[in-house]
Amino acid sequence: MTCAAYSIRGPLMLAARRSSDVFASSKSCNGKSSVSYPVIQWWSSNCSSFTMRHVASHHHLIVKASATWHSKASATDAATASDERITVLVIGGGGREHALCYALNRSPSCAAVLCAPGNAGIAQSGDATCISDLDISSSDDVISFCRKREVGMVVVGPEAPLVAGLVNDLVKVGIPTFGPSSEAAALEGSKDFMKKLCDKYNIPTAKYRTFTDAVEAKKYVKNEGAPIVVKADGLAAGKGVVVAMTLDEAFEAIDSMLVEGSFGSAGSLVIIEEFLEGEEASFFALVDGTNALPLESAQDHKRVGDGDVGPNTGGMGAYSPAPIVTDELKRTVMESIIIPTVKGMSTEGCKFVGVLYAGLMIEKKSGLPKLIEYNVRFGDPECQVSYPSPVSSIHFCRGTNKKFHKIDFKNKI
Repeated sequence: MTCAAYSIRGPLMLAARRSSDVFASSKSCNGKSSVSYPVIQWWSSNCSSFTMRHVASHHHLIVKASATWHSKASATDAATASDERITVLVIGGGGREHALCYALNRSPSCAAVLCAPGNAGIAQSGDATCISDLDISSSDDVISFCRKREVGMVVVGPEAPLVAGLVNDLVKVGIPTFGPSSEAAALEGSKDFMKKLCDKYNIPTAKYRTFTDAVEAKKYVKNEGAPIVVKADGLAAGKGVVVAMTLDEAFEAIDSMLVEGSFGSAGSLVIIEEFLEGEEASFFALVDGTNALPLESAQDHKRVGDGDVGPNTGGMGAYSPAPIVTDELKRTVMESIIIPTVKGMSTEGCKFVGVLYAGLMIEKKSGLPKLIEYNVRFGDPECQVSYPSPVSSIHFCRGTNKKFHKIDFKNKI
């Protein structure tokens, strides 16, 4: 099945980042210094040149890095790199990280898989060695550990280390790492940042206003009416969104965030957003900073209670693919949402490299997708339903001279 790689210009590249030419860009993004990173894996702009199988849907996208890599390396170097076996460190301790470890552990290119902090399930399964005492909030500790254990690549699972800049710090000292920089991770770290990007680059999203004052926020809500959505600007473990069906529920959410500080600094700015009626879906794409490759879709069960009742959570369960995301809809999502985002981030000096995870609402009245939110990493629990198959192994690949060696996925998209 042909799967187009959407190219803004040139062939698609994707990989763990390396230190070579790290500071290729000094442009600023939202007032922050931003850098662009080289990538290891080149993807052909025509996916029909290879078989897309999903051992774990996006798991095969994780690519091989080597200390001698450079974009002008020889074909011989590439062949040698493809035979190397490396130690991979997975950052995180949830079901997503277990799914990553599961797939990585079955790759012939992996000598060992480590997971920090990991969890009891990972340890019991033998899919990785858990490093429970490694402080993943300390870049210095992670760097020291990687050097001591000769880690060949780091894969960052959760959003918090990405937003905090772990990738920046690891790449700066030459440790290949999969994930976006902290500047690019603002797509998830700040809903206000994401919304402003949508405004600037005409990306379809819900109408909104941002507030720091509870009184003004309530005035706006009263004028707009219910149902309406109240969101904390920052990271809140998937719990910072309240779909208020009444004005009282909206007022309560506003007070909780802006007056009571229930989410700390993450809730010091709130986004009041129009309620969109339709069906939600998650959409994943691989991005190299300039181009994007669509992956699989998924849907999760957000509400805490059986029967889709109760407050939103980070996800109580999931299934993939999402039936509502047809091939035609995938093209629409890529052309109206993903590619404008990638291009916009590049223009802003915040090139995004990694997995871009779009939370979508397929509107009932139009049948068209609107962007609800962005995540900048593998989904959890979506990662678990995308990657269960033990049939294939991950192929860590190293591309040179704009050539691509081999990446296999199971479950064609």
